[in-house]
Amino acid sequence: MSIAHPTDAGAPGMPAAPAGPATSRPGSRGSANNKQGKRHYGTHIFLIVMAAIWLVPLVWTIFTALRPKADTDKYGYFSVNGTFNLDNFVQAWTQGGFSKLFWNSVLITVPSVILILLFASMMAFAVSRVNWKFNITLLIMFTAGNLLPPQVLAAPLFEMFRHLELPYAFSDSGNLLNTYVSVIAVDTAFQIGFVTFVLSNYMKSLSPELTEAALVDGAGVWRQYWDIILPLCRPALAAMGTLEVIFIYNDFFWPLLFIQSGERLPVTTAVNNLQGQFLSNYNLIAAGAMITAVPALIIYLLLQRHFVAGLTLGSSKG
Repeated sequence: MSIAHPTDAGAPGMPAAPAGPATSRPGSRGSANNKQGKRHYGTHIFLIVMAAIWLVPLVWTIFTALRPKADTDKYGYFSVNGTFNLDNFVQAWTQGGFSKLFWNSVLITVPSVILILLFASMMAFAVSRVNWKFNITLLIMFTAGNLLPPQVLAAPLFEMFRHLELPYAFSDSGNLLNTYVSVIAVDTAFQIGFVTFVLSNYMKSLSPELTEAALVDGAGVWRQYWDIILPLCRPALAAMGTLEVIFIYNDFFWPLLFIQSGERLPVTTAVNNLQGQFLSNYNLIAAGAMITAVPALIIYLLLQRHFVAGLTLGSSKG
């Protein structure tokens, strides 16, 4: 009778030797890489198409703005014949009064953004860091306000501002119409809900031990908000500030509704000054549109790092 050696594979009563590490086939790894490459290939095609859709109107506007109207009338809009210069930009700047209207946009945009960030951060702190029974109700109310189209409230707001009497030392119209305050108030009211929603979600991601430790040390609600939570929200505030500057700067509807004096209109309405009574010079209008877009583009490029950092914070959390 032969005795099986312990090292013999398949010996009765002995456990089978553990299998060695499985060797992967070169073909399987190659197929996985091919699938991943195809996935990225489709993504790149989609991004290129979307970028082209966004860039074609911009490039076409620049192309039109650089051509004199006489060349466009002679050769057509879809031709490259003729000369290219900056005469339309110079004429648009002078005729549209951009130097004055840019300052009007600053007087509307800067106070609006400051008030929006201040009030929205206070409200976000109240619904995210303070425990009381109306947290969710107030957050829903602020968020639901953004679902209402602004044009629905145009007539009621206009009548309310028209009947709100003010001393002539404050308003030369005797009411809130034709003042920067009316536009600032409406922009603040309509944008505060969106910013409150974003900031409240960001504040909820902060550790609750921060405010608990401050409460133990005797810090009140205002101290917790101003000295502890608000400094930690700088990335989110920078992201929201960038968005709000662009939103309010590009706003065309409310200034045109509430301000009747042409000298007080913001720069986005300056394009109207470039239209003739019987004929429109679209080359000149294209140049004015490009001049209007330059400040918003510069602000975005300067704050792009803060904007992206504010939007991506917390994206890797479960």
